[in-house]
Amino acid sequence: MEKEVIVKSTTGLHASLAVKIVQTASKYAVNIELHYKDKVVDLKSILGLMSLAIPQGENVRIVASGQNAEDAIKDISAILG
Repeated sequence: MEKEVIVKSTTGLHASLAVKIVQTASKYAVNIELHYKDKVVDLKSILGLMSLAIPQGENVRIVASGQNAEDAIKDISAILG
């Protein structure tokens, strides 16, 4: 399962937003990744997420598999968008 999202935060993907995403992703027993340009990172990895330095207005794709993948994507999308 996957979903495209536009990063709406005016400061892009910053540290406190990344922490929220990692905490939310970690609540689910799913494999969940963020695809940005040619990079793919595990959404349960704060360092991986911060390494992307995604600015406001960029399209990203959230890809998840496993039980509750749909719920995980929905919650992460709400944080990013």
